[in-house]
Amino acid sequence: MATSKIEAPSPAPIESKPKSALNPQSANEAEATAAAGKEASQPPVGTNPHGIPDWRLEQSPFHIESEWANGEYRYKVTGDTNTPVPPMRPSKYLTKEQSIEMLRYMIINRRMEATLESMYKQSQVIGGLYLSLGQEACSVASAYALDKDDWLGPMIRNQGSMIVKGYQPSATMMQYMGKGASPTKGRDSGSHYGDLKKLNVVAPISHLGDSIGVLAGVALGARLQGKNIACLAYIGDGGQSTGPTYEGFNFAAVQRLGVVLVVEHNSWAYSTPVELQFACKDLADRAIGYGVPGVIVDGTDANQVYDATHEAVARAHRGEGASIIEAKLMRMKGHAMHDPAQYIPMAVKEYWKRRDPIARMEQYLKETDWMNEGQIAEMHAEVERFIDEERAVAEAAPMPEPEEAGTDVYFDNATDIPVKYGEVRVKHANPNRKLTEPSVHAHYK
Repeated sequence: MATSKIEAPSPAPIESKPKSALNPQSANEAEATAAAGKEASQPPVGTNPHGIPDWRLEQSPFHIESEWANGEYRYKVTGDTNTPVPPMRPSKYLTKEQSIEMLRYMIINRRMEATLESMYKQSQVIGGLYLSLGQEACSVASAYALDKDDWLGPMIRNQGSMIVKGYQPSATMMQYMGKGASPTKGRDSGSHYGDLKKLNVVAPISHLGDSIGVLAGVALGARLQGKNIACLAYIGDGGQSTGPTYEGFNFAAVQRLGVVLVVEHNSWAYSTPVELQFACKDLADRAIGYGVPGVIVDGTDANQVYDATHEAVARAHRGEGASIIEAKLMRMKGHAMHDPAQYIPMAVKEYWKRRDPIARMEQYLKETDWMNEGQIAEMHAEVERFIDEERAVAEAAPMPEPEEAGTDVYFDNATDIPVKYGEVRVKHANPNRKLTEPSVHAHYK
C-alpha cells in the first residue's frame, strides 16, 4: 500500500510534504495518466434550472418545511430520506496514490477531532470547540488541489485543510489547549492560527466572510509581483449571506483574482434552516450575478470536490479569475460543543449519516481494487497510533510563561515584510502631479 506518513511531531508548524513524494510525475503527466480511459466512463453532468453545472449523482429527495407553533419553529421533512447511497463519481485527475493519501488525511482529520472532543470533555480545551464531522471530504479534497505557492483561507471547521497544508495534529491540539508551543504561543483562541511565511495559511476570522476580502488581497499582491495564484476560501450557507462575503468576492470577480470560494451548503446555519435564510435553491446560482463560473458538487464525494477545485485552481493560475464551488453536505455536529443540534430532524441526520464521506471513499477504493479491507483497517490503526502520539506531545507541552504575555501580540512596524514572488511590477503614478488632477491608476507592466 503506497501511503505517506507524516513525520515525527514538532511543536512548530511543519511544511507540507510535496505530493511528488507520492507521485513523481509532473502535474500534467499525472493528469494525463489519471484521465486516460476515464472520460468514457464518466457519468454525464447535469445542470440546474439556471444552467449551473451539477456534478452530483443524486438530487436531494426531500425538503424541509417550517412552521411557527407555540413560540418556536418546527420542521417537517417531506419526501423520501431512505434512498440508497449513490456511487462516487470517478475522478478525472486523481491517481491511485493520491486517492489513498486523501483518505488518510480524512481519517486523520476525523480522529484528531474525536480526540479533541474527548479532551474538551476532560476540561483540557480552553474555550469553544468546533468540529467538522461529515465535512472531511470537503476540507481535505479542496486543499489537496492547491499547489505549494497557493494560499488557504480556512474557517474554524476546516482543520482537515490545514493538515493537508502542513500542520501537525499536535499543533492544533496545543492551540486549543493554549500551550506555549502552539502556533500562536497561547495568544489566541483554538481556531485562530495561520502561517504567512511558510505554509501560506491566513488565520480564520470570526466575522464570517471577512476572510474572502483578505484572500482577494493576497491574490492581488501576488499578481502585482507577476504571479497568478489560487486562494482557496470557505464560507457556509449562513455566512454567504453577509455583506463582507459579497464585497470581498465581488472585488475578486471584478479584478479577475484567483479566489476559489467553496460554499459549504450545510442545510442549517446554526439553528436556521436554509429555507428561512434565502429563496434560491442552489447557492451556486449567485455565480451568475458575480459573473464567474459556478459548479454544484456533492460535498461528501471527495472526487467531485477535488476535481472541481482542481479545475478552479487551474483557471486561477491562467489568470482567468475567481470561481464558486457549492458543496452540498451536512455537518453532523452542532455549531459548537454547546450545541446538540436537536433542531435537525432525525430523519435528515440519518440520511446524511449513510453518506459518510470516509465510508464512501473507502468503498470507492475497494471497488477500484486500490485498497482492500485489511489495508483500510491497518490505515485506521496506524492513524490512531499517530494521533495518540500527537496527543502525548500536546499534553506534555508547557503553558506559556506569564512574563511573555505581552510579546508576539502587536505587529512591529519596523519589521521588514519581504515580497514572496518577486519584484513588484507596477508603474508608479507621477509623483509631481498637482493635487487638483484626477487620480491616476497604477498599470501593470
